[in-house]
Amino acid sequence: MRHLIGLMFSALLLASCGSGGGAGAVSYKRDYWGHRPGPKGFTTVILDAGHGGKDPGAVSRTTGDREKALALDTVKRVQRKLRGKVDVRLMRSDDTFVDLDERVRRASKKDGAILISIHYNAGPGGWNGPENYWWRVDSHGLATRLQHELDKASPYNGPNRGKVRRRLRLTRNPNVPSVLVECGYLSHPGEARRCAEPGYRDRLASAIARAILDQQAKGDPPGPLPKPINKPPSRPTDPPGS
Repeated sequence: MRHLIGLMFSALLLASCGSGGGAGAVSYKRDYWGHRPGPKGFTTVILDAGHGGKDPGAVSRTTGDREKALALDTVKRVQRKLRGKVDVRLMRSDDTFVDLDERVRRASKKDGAILISIHYNAGPGGWNGPENYWWRVDSHGLATRLQHELDKASPYNGPNRGKVRRRLRLTRNPNVPSVLVECGYLSHPGEARRCAEPGYRDRLASAIARAILDQQAKGDPPGPLPKPINKPPSRPTDPPGS
């Protein structure tokens, strides 16, 4: 029944709001599917620093930096840049491990909120530059704005995946618009050295903050909404890429 209701609701809503732009202020309420235009005028930003505690995330062979520390530093920089403009809540404020499902639970408790999960990447040799992962229709515009601003802030432009629709626990499972940001590749020696610089991380944080505030003020950028996809919540046992 929930699947059928979701399909009917998304068909009605997308038919009436077939493009982005000013159609963003549809609802502040949490939504299971997220088949609606992206948020405008949201009141809360939940910033999630990836990994933490026993989980270091990616570790640079070039600088020795750990993803968990760089992500937390970047989150706190974004928090400072958003102060006074929106209510900012941190998923973790220190070197603490928080289970992914617990992060989803916390994010899904708040109406009028968006979730931005910040990470640093690792991958094939030579890959570099920022990436963004999204799944929900109401997260597409925010991911677009984030990718645009980060591309401007970063001297690295790939090869990488760019903006990707990917069903993850932090993109599919929350009941609020949610984007997972990969700020750069720690596996790339040059980019790892750049990410180790506080000034560069501040530049990335400024780009993320600009994208958030643009989305809050304007809603989705112009253009058609992506096609709704009804799939179950992501689980740790799912095969890669499912």
